[in-house]
Amino acid sequence: MSLLDCFCTSRTQVESLRPEKQSETSIHQHLVDVPAFSQLPPSTRAKDVICSTNVSHYELQVEIGRGFDNLTTVHLARHTPTGTLVTVKITNLENCTDERLKALQKAVILSHFFRHPNITTYWTVFTVGSWLWVISPFMAYGSASQLLKTYFPEGMSETLIRNILFGAVRGLSYLHQNGCIHRSIKASHILISGDGLVTLSGLSHLHSLVKHGQRHRAVYDFPQFSTSVQPWLSPELLRQDLHGYNVKSDIYSVGITACELASGQVPFQDMHRTQMLLQKLKGPPYSPLDVSISRMKNSRSGVDSGIGESVLVSSGTRTGASDRLQTPSSKTFSPAFFSLVQLCLQQDPEKRPSASSLLSHVFFKQMKEESQDSILSLLPPKPSIALSPMSPWTEPECDFPEEKDSNWEF
Repeated sequence: MSLLDCFCTSRTQVESLRPEKQSETSIHQHLVDVPAFSQLPPSTRAKDVICSTNVSHYELQVEIGRGFDNLTTVHLARHTPTGTLVTVKITNLENCTDERLKALQKAVILSHFFRHPNITTYWTVFTVGSWLWVISPFMAYGSASQLLKTYFPEGMSETLIRNILFGAVRGLSYLHQNGCIHRSIKASHILISGDGLVTLSGLSHLHSLVKHGQRHRAVYDFPQFSTSVQPWLSPELLRQDLHGYNVKSDIYSVGITACELASGQVPFQDMHRTQMLLQKLKGPPYSPLDVSISRMKNSRSGVDSGIGESVLVSSGTRTGASDRLQTPSSKTFSPAFFSLVQLCLQQDPEKRPSASSLLSHVFFKQMKEESQDSILSLLPPKPSIALSPMSPWTEPECDFPEEKDSNWEF
């Protein structure tokens, strides 16, 4: 396969990239530095980075998810020389279309240039036959989507949502400053580490606005998105017209993700795709915050905030699962949260805030730099994992099953 060589990379061996490296130098020239307050946590410092490309150094423990339209399996593994737990994502390149191969190639190349604590790190990338292996840090809490399913089936508290979205939007702001559109912001692409670090994954969906050394204002590239990701996509991205789309399409997805975290349900998920598209293109007064969070009701606030009414979530039937957090029978979402969602879901992209300005929204005013400690106080105890090594990895003789619920995504 002609594209295999370009995948064999590691954090410390960027030179191993083939001529494709040269085509991305313009991107590197436009990258901005990580802000001073965004220091890497101890768990991801250079001395702890795993760079081994020897497949025998990785002891697969358990499959923890699927992604990339089910072409990728995600495994918890142990790096045997150091004992470090890592995440291994394995993709059969033979099953990938040319478009998928280009997406993977782009994600691998761009991952070398990104340096931000809120962007998922690729420690090492190599191939074993026709299989692509991506080694990255293990995120003990998995994705925000997994947290919803396991501990918060009726939605998270506003404080937890604020902590998670702040980390995600900070990573998104970095991508936007560097001329990249994420195009797949959703709860399953927001990962949380054991020490409370929030990172964005899903880099294979990235699209760069930088071409031939120049940054373009709009994109007219419309990949064949899976129908499963459409609820999060902006109207202009789904419309696919001559106006194209830009980084503001990601802001719309942030608004949908906020609703997802608040309700435990994906907006539009029960709606026919054609009806969903019509509703999104129709714009106001329709709001997923009112419809998808079926238990939300407007409750009059004694103070005129200038935004509207606060939003009350009243719980319905509660699950009896013992491992799920006990939350109050009702919770109130502030006018600030409602304002954030309304701004993100503006029909006109130009009326949506930028990611950097969104970080200054009143909803995030309570965030402090020591937020990693506060997010841990809002999460359940770190999940314990029973490690039982699988047999040494060999190339499977059959393809992956077509469908499987994925909590982690590539």
